[in-house]
Amino acid sequence: MSQDGSAEVIRRPLGVVAAITPWNLPIALAMWKIAPALRAGDTMVLKPSPYTPLTTLAMGEMLAQILPPGVLNVISGRDPLGALMTAHPVPRKISFTGSTATGKRVAAAAAEDLKRVTLELGGNDPAIVLDDADPERIADSLFWSAFANNGQVCLAVKRVYAPERLYDDLVEALAVRARSVRVGAGTADGAQLGPINNRPQYERVAALVGDALEHGAVAAAGGRPIDRPGYFYQPTVLSGATDGTRVVDEEQFGPALPVIAYRDLGQAVERANGTAYGLTASVWSPDLDRAARVAAELDCGQVSINAHGRGVRPDLPFGGHKWSGLGVENGPWGLYGYTELQVLVGNQS
Repeated sequence: MSQDGSAEVIRRPLGVVAAITPWNLPIALAMWKIAPALRAGDTMVLKPSPYTPLTTLAMGEMLAQILPPGVLNVISGRDPLGALMTAHPVPRKISFTGSTATGKRVAAAAAEDLKRVTLELGGNDPAIVLDDADPERIADSLFWSAFANNGQVCLAVKRVYAPERLYDDLVEALAVRARSVRVGAGTADGAQLGPINNRPQYERVAALVGDALEHGAVAAAGGRPIDRPGYFYQPTVLSGATDGTRVVDEEQFGPALPVIAYRDLGQAVERANGTAYGLTASVWSPDLDRAARVAAELDCGQVSINAHGRGVRPDLPFGGHKWSGLGVENGPWGLYGYTELQVLVGNQS
């Protein structure tokens, strides 16, 4: 406020927001969208994946007992429901979590109406092990950073770059863990990993592993489906894989991990960055300053040291570079994505 009047910057809700969530973490990823949208004053129409609709629909029923009618609407169905939501003139924003290929289609459809978009897409997340790391010391954390939820996590480690001096020891340490892990139904006592979620993804993982084996990689652990009903696949550690192989260049999103040898650290960083993706990455070394210098060279939305994905928290922004997305979720940065700025200027009469 001054003698000439006042100026106020206001964040206003967008109005109706459409959200589309994937099958791997249906409740958590839905709440990443619901909470900031409602906090910003928006209303939301939410569509879960047709592979996992029931938990999200049940959550919608619970929230309907608390929220005013129409504030949160959960709908379910197969394609082309998502495309119809994206193209509809009512929503002013689309918040989408899923594959990069589908995210591109969402962005193209939203552009016709200049809708705002937040896209949290795929990743081909590298872990770079430095030559002073202890393979046995890091193996547990590195293994579960790749295989948690059976590898069906956008930010999971998808490829490991290891120095030649440590390569064999690291491959064996990871393979020991892959061979000892208990795979079973989620209701089975002692099960540590479950099945792959759906047949198309099961077939994709099998195809990527098969292609790697045909091109000279070796299964240090796993390498084939488990002979039982359901989409169960052996936790697989691949040695001898190289850049240019599909399982290294693409996002497998399943229980298969290629370990790639390197001689020169600068080359390893270049290879880690040499992808269209840029979601998360990690650097593993007892020398934190050296690891931080390497981390600063990686082109991605989040880098962890001696861990992977530890910064995925409600108070920190989460998003990717390049084909891994647009915008961020979580923290005040994610909240602001559900608002638009308006400047209110007043003058003395």
